[in-house]
Amino acid sequence: MSQKKSIWASFQQGQQYMAIWPMRKELAAMFPESRYIKATKFASRVMPAVAVMSVLSQMAFNNYEALPQAIAVALFALSMPLQGLWWLGRRSRTQLPPSLASWYRELHGKITSEGFALQPMKAQPRYLELAQVLNRAFKQLDKTALERWF
Repeated sequence: MSQKKSIWASFQQGQQYMAIWPMRKELAAMFPESRYIKATKFASRVMPAVAVMSVLSQMAFNNYEALPQAIAVALFALSMPLQGLWWLGRRSRTQLPPSLASWYRELHGKITSEGFALQPMKAQPRYLELAQVLNRAFKQLDKTALERWF
């Protein structure tokens, strides 16, 4: 039961991380998140239709011998958005490497020095905390303050 709960929690964390991560071209070259988020959103829109069409097309042409393969294709298509959410959920919980952790601390310090409220700095930041700080930085700091990093 805890395994199912763990996977479900990872899907939920992936959705939260997807909502927090700033979709900025400056970050696209440095982080794979933008590509994963775009692919996951695309798969969420398109793959349910692909799944239904794969099964219904076999049924419409009375090709019931191919129905097991169509169901396998449908299940694979339905799993694609879940794979993206799972990756994003795992990524959000991953601890930052030292170079990114120092960048997180610099950005956090800059935001708080500008007088904006922010959660206390984490000693062991994860990608989720980096996403929160980046999101806040792009929303509240002016372009000249961000030039140092981008």
